[in-house]
Amino acid sequence: MFNIKILTLIIFIFLTGLYSVAFSAPYYENQHKKYKNFYSHKVSHKRSNIQLGPRPFYLVSDMDPGPLKRSLQKCSKKNKFKKTDFSIGHRGASLQFPEHTKESYEAAARMGAGIIECDVTFTQDRELVCRHSQCDLHSTTNILATPLASKCTIPFTPAIYDNNGNLLTPATAKCCTSDISLEEFKSLKGKMDAANTGAVNVAEYMNATAGWRTDLYAQDGTLMTHAESIRLFKSLGVKMTPELKSPSVAMPFEGNYTQEDYAQQMINEYKALHIRPKNVYAQSFNLNDIRYWLENEPDFGQQAVYLDGRYDDPSFDFQNPSTWSPTMLELVEIGVNYIAPPMWMLLDTNTANNIEPSIYAMSAKAVGLDIITWTLERSGPLAEGGGWYYQSVKPAINNDGDMLTVLDVLAQDVGVKGVFSDWPATVTFYANCKDLK
Repeated sequence: MFNIKILTLIIFIFLTGLYSVAFSAPYYENQHKKYKNFYSHKVSHKRSNIQLGPRPFYLVSDMDPGPLKRSLQKCSKKNKFKKTDFSIGHRGASLQFPEHTKESYEAAARMGAGIIECDVTFTQDRELVCRHSQCDLHSTTNILATPLASKCTIPFTPAIYDNNGNLLTPATAKCCTSDISLEEFKSLKGKMDAANTGAVNVAEYMNATAGWRTDLYAQDGTLMTHAESIRLFKSLGVKMTPELKSPSVAMPFEGNYTQEDYAQQMINEYKALHIRPKNVYAQSFNLNDIRYWLENEPDFGQQAVYLDGRYDDPSFDFQNPSTWSPTMLELVEIGVNYIAPPMWMLLDTNTANNIEPSIYAMSAKAVGLDIITWTLERSGPLAEGGGWYYQSVKPAINNDGDMLTVLDVLAQDVGVKGVFSDWPATVTFYANCKDLK
């Protein structure tokens, strides 16, 4: 009997000790960390499942022979590629997906874009949404095929031809986010950005996707609010670069919604969702927006991106610093840290038709500005010189593989911090091959 009591006591003490260890704070915290790390690893692994598809490798094979081609061919044998902030999804993956849609954003993340863009504009009820322009709904959505077409600023008007079939007046339409409410906006579907100005009916007008793009992924484009894009990007583990679009309506909108209200509202949506400023690169072509953020939201303003659109000014010459107002140094004195011109402003060709940094690029670097540029994979086939985005290096462009040569000069010689692309896989591939973060 005595032995049984002793044995029972021993067993009780042993079990009590186990219970105490198992539920003590240090043990519990260690177990919590263990399982937290386990699940975090699973999420991280999922986000690192980058898939580039065949296009980057097609471009490598199309390159002219040389050291760059050989190094990229060697890199093509890699089995795994990582997400990189050097690769920025321009409106998502808009080469083949309807821009600024959930599907386009997800595709960009899958291709390894470490930063993704939502161009920001506002609806009639002043809600922020992702659209490249306030007035592009007629070309980027199905609005003209819905009852909301009656609310468009300029309803669809068919093209007019003479008796010989010559076009006299092109088809027109203008539909703006500010024409409709948020609820109405969310009822629309995204499509590839295109419009047939020779159309005599709505169906023809909408069916205009360029031959080098596709409608394969454009059947059900999901439009997004700015706040929804933030939540999506956070879930995808990517950083965010919203562009505050220039309003197409007079400001203050309806008399009391000012440009400053608009600029602040965009930042407020990041703050409301607890997004760290270091993960947000706010953009604008309007230097006053940058100034506003620097003064009123300095944590966001310090890495705001000044989109340099001065190429539209007839007096501006990217090869002549005396025409630059403000100068590069004046931009730095304002507080600008990031400048983002189109690719061609950063490039030039020498007498041997080799691509090299432009005076503009060297001047920006000389004063310490960080450079981001746009937009790769937006010009279609390059056999005829590449169009607007390659205008300063046209003599050096004759095949699609040349865009990797352009990318190499931008990265290695200009030293850009990131490149917007309509097909982020191309930039992701290059960045991984060159160990760019």
